[in-house]
Amino acid sequence: MEIEQQAKEFQATLIKLRDEIAKVIVGHQDVIEKTLVGFVAGGHILLEGVPGLGKTLLVRTMADAVSVKFSRIQFTPDLMPADITGTNIVVEEAGRRRFEFQKGPIFGNIVLADEINRATPKTQSALLEAMQEGSVTFAGQRFVFEQPFFVLATQNPIEMEGTYPLPEAQLDRFMFKLDVKSPTVNELASIFGGTTGAGASRAQPVVDGARIVEMRNLARQVPIAQHLLEYVARLVLATHPTSAEGAPVVKQFVRVGSSPRGGQAIINGAKIIALMKGRYNVAADDIRDCARPALRHRMILNFEGEAEGIKPDDIVSKVLEHVADIPERVRRM
Repeated sequence: MEIEQQAKEFQATLIKLRDEIAKVIVGHQDVIEKTLVGFVAGGHILLEGVPGLGKTLLVRTMADAVSVKFSRIQFTPDLMPADITGTNIVVEEAGRRRFEFQKGPIFGNIVLADEINRATPKTQSALLEAMQEGSVTFAGQRFVFEQPFFVLATQNPIEMEGTYPLPEAQLDRFMFKLDVKSPTVNELASIFGGTTGAGASRAQPVVDGARIVEMRNLARQVPIAQHLLEYVARLVLATHPTSAEGAPVVKQFVRVGSSPRGGQAIINGAKIIALMKGRYNVAADDIRDCARPALRHRMILNFEGEAEGIKPDDIVSKVLEHVADIPERVRRM
């Protein structure tokens, strides 16, 4: 009974947080939901879309709805690693001078890495290393980030001028990659009405950082059946062109498939989605719901795939079809 009560409270809190964000962000419901999944899971999210679609506003609104420290890093070509992690400064006390580490903007609970692919690879690596380790080491001393620690990076499409594409190994550090689409006519009209009036709406705090950590710990305990773990494993292997499990479309257009992190992202995300739906167990639909955001950035196309303009989402769809022959009892869950 205690677990059921905790699951209900989890669902109520996440829905309340989602609805508060939706008061400011028009449309993008799936993007909001998957961003919250990554936040609670302790993963990091990469948002891709052309400028002006509300990517930065989404992160700011989420920070308003959660009572935690928010910081923003605007990535530019001249940004240096020390501008992110911090550096030593000279402090004078009682006539003596000493060095003191001044923490950079990475020391926040919700960190917006805006236009991450406009910085040089060296600076990108400094951020992504901090994301992976959850800490920064400077002059032999390790500084651990306060939890929750969540990086939401935005990037422009690589075709745009002045961008440096993220290396595949660095993309793999992101739990989900979410594509932000252009709004519909009705959504645009609503945006215009809300942003050109007397006062713009702003989200109010509905949860604090300690509660997010509690929810993360509960999500980790959600059980997942062995056959569903094998289902996720088969999905990951189906993205590998050299694997016997590889899907035909993968063998034709993919050079390198997903790492095990892709499967971990699917499972961690599926557990939170299950709780959002009021269930304390993972279903096959929860796994399929997380497959695209978890796998789309973890496959490297070969020359033929690049030349044909194959979209990663289309490959993931074919992979899901290829691994659809799971037991009937799993499909009914």
